[in-house]
Amino acid sequence: MVTGTSTTPLEEELRRLAGSVPDPELPVLTLEDLGVLRAVHVGGTGAVEVELTPTYTGCPAIEAMSADIERVLHDHGVREVSVHTVLSPAWSTDDISDEGRRKLREFGIAPPRTQRPAGPVPVELGPVRTATGTATGGAPAGDAADPAPVACPHCGSTDTELLSRFSSTACKALRRCLSCREPFDHFKEL
Repeated sequence: MVTGTSTTPLEEELRRLAGSVPDPELPVLTLEDLGVLRAVHVGGTGAVEVELTPTYTGCPAIEAMSADIERVLHDHGVREVSVHTVLSPAWSTDDISDEGRRKLREFGIAPPRTQRPAGPVPVELGPVRTATGTATGGAPAGDAADPAPVACPHCGSTDTELLSRFSSTACKALRRCLSCREPFDHFKEL
């Protein structure tokens, strides 16, 4: 692995190219939007190393991401490319860029709430309602068990409910807006 604190103009350009690769599960997002591209290093021989962090350990999309990065860099004249999985620091939904959150909302997926706490991230099963009042499970909505409402990406209402903790991918939950009645995916916080 190549180490160093500053990047060269070539590394910045290669990072831009690698970062432009669409996520295989959410093609509306690039790897840069998703925040999984950690670094691009050019070695003395011209070999390029790319550091990529999966959204979760064992994510099946990491292989497709790696192959797509290699293809894009090969197409731009890089002969030797290696993509390495980096698990530390772990990826968090807080790593999704503001542009990525905007793209998710426009695509009809509620982006994850920002939650970066200091220290370990607690994993809890919380209430299913996110509007003001009482949430399913007896906890008031908006309390510590339910830190912020999930807004509907269609109409903006925060009067939403959880239908299923898992949706089309393990990273998303299925919710429904109680105002416009539209179902939508919510990119879960991690």
